[in-house]
Amino acid sequence: MTDDERFGAFTLEELSDYLDSHRTPVRPDIEDDPEAAAALGRLELLRTASRDLLDAEAVGADDGWIASVLTSIRTTAHAGRDIPVPDDDPASTLVVTEGALRALVRALGDDVPGVTVRRTRFTGDVEVPGGQVDVEVSIAVTADGPVHLRAEALRELVAAAFSAHAPFTVRSLTVRVADLIDGGRP
Repeated sequence: MTDDERFGAFTLEELSDYLDSHRTPVRPDIEDDPEAAAALGRLELLRTASRDLLDAEAVGADDGWIASVLTSIRTTAHAGRDIPVPDDDPASTLVVTEGALRALVRALGDDVPGVTVRRTRFTGDVEVPGGQVDVEVSIAVTADGPVHLRAEALRELVAAAFSAHAPFTVRSLTVRVADLIDGGRP
């Protein structure tokens, strides 16, 4: 995570401090920020899982159980916001996480030779079913071929996949080359 990474308008440190205070006094600026509220929920789950892990270690739990808890923590910690999936049934609540869509983009990047996906960012009406969303993908590309062709190949793959699988309308899709990899090192 970089220093400028924010969850809504707040840094991880700010959210962690707020949790340390047991959310007292209540901060509506944090609680009413959907991205910050989602991050708070994940931080709470992470803290609970960490306490459970320490308790299990203290009583001598087996390594398989500890590994499953760590896997769960990794999945929960990087899930991102819940993105609602449009559904005609008012009794159902379907979501896909940002993390799942980021994983899809990374997998598509793996299909393009010489491309490594570094970051995927979603902005816009992410939490509105069928909302308009801008997608920005930052990549690193090896120097042994045409950079623009690789970026465009990934852009086409992501556009097709999101057209079929994303629960929102892609308003814009930008693939930005952030690094050039020369000799195997970015």
